[in-house]
Amino acid sequence: MFKYFPTNYVWNLSVNLAIEMGARIGEIEQMCAPLQEAAKAPDAAGTAAFRETWVSMADRLCGLAEEDEARGRLLSAGEKYRRASGYLITAERLQAHNAPGRLAIYQRALALFLQGSRLAGDRVQRVEIPYEGKHLAALYYPADGLKPGERAPLCVQLNGLDSSKEMKVLVGLPAWLAKRGVSSLVVDQPGTGEALRLQGLTARFDAEHWASRVVDWLEQQPDVDPKRIGCEGVSLGGYYCPRVVAMEPRFACGVAWGANHDWRDVQKRRLEKEGDFPVPHYWAHVCWVWGAKDVDDFMRIAEDVHLDGVVEKIKVPFLVTHGEKDSQIPLKWAHRTYEQLVNSPKRELKIFTDREGGVQHASFDNSINAGHYIADWLAETLGGRTAA
Repeated sequence: MFKYFPTNYVWNLSVNLAIEMGARIGEIEQMCAPLQEAAKAPDAAGTAAFRETWVSMADRLCGLAEEDEARGRLLSAGEKYRRASGYLITAERLQAHNAPGRLAIYQRALALFLQGSRLAGDRVQRVEIPYEGKHLAALYYPADGLKPGERAPLCVQLNGLDSSKEMKVLVGLPAWLAKRGVSSLVVDQPGTGEALRLQGLTARFDAEHWASRVVDWLEQQPDVDPKRIGCEGVSLGGYYCPRVVAMEPRFACGVAWGANHDWRDVQKRRLEKEGDFPVPHYWAHVCWVWGAKDVDDFMRIAEDVHLDGVVEKIKVPFLVTHGEKDSQIPLKWAHRTYEQLVNSPKRELKIFTDREGGVQHASFDNSINAGHYIADWLAETLGGRTAA
């Protein structure tokens, strides 16, 4: 794990995530060098300073991108807009949910991501899936070489507690899958991204309620093979994914990128100051995500967020992965999920070690080798390819 700030795990996590999204080390140095003292400050003061330098860098990149556009250099402009989007995502993620200006930063990040993707020639598309009188926003990334009328396998990808669909695309799994002949639908499910911030849809333990609507929508798409729809979930998605694969039989396989077998236990340990927090203002954040009125209400909701009695219902191939040195979710929960996959015809447990990297939570320290392992497994399982 790259530790820019010796005493601040949450900020180091953010910097590592930014690197995985395509941040440049010289820009990180310019943003973070003034923040050494702020990293030791309480959440509100520290995150305000973090936000200032990261938003300032995004502003600078947008100015440079506008100069590129004026000269017709659209590929260069697109790259800068997308990188600016990643920096805004990083800044927004650290703010308290009710911090003034947070929503404006988020909406600007969304716009820059799509603008940058269009100018860079990326094939990612934003789509909306009807849900509860509102919608779930998602990013569709088609398989490479997909011909008109051809149906490809597809992986539905789910966020964790504090990630978003744009973050997952920038990290790279959809592109890695596309090269292997597998399309992606990266969803802002309830409690994350647009669903939470713009639609007011909070998380729910019975994730199949919204996942089934996603599959309904995919079955109507002419370029998706409805018999080859897999699911992957990262971090808290390591709870959601096994849950939806167990409860929605139309999923053909599943992958947990970071097992999250018993999130209720993780919360109890966090109340006892055990384990690292992923974001500042943690308890206010989880109450916002889950629609709880206070911490006691949240802990009551969290009692249902576990996979005991659920994983046994999975009857399709399933891959469980975990970082060997995960300091947020204990490794034992990966073993628990794997052990309970008794009815899966093809179960696998992969622990990422120092040898291949990706040893931290959800492999945020080095996602590419772990991500390629997952992409290969999905391609093999869904009928894609692992060689050119």
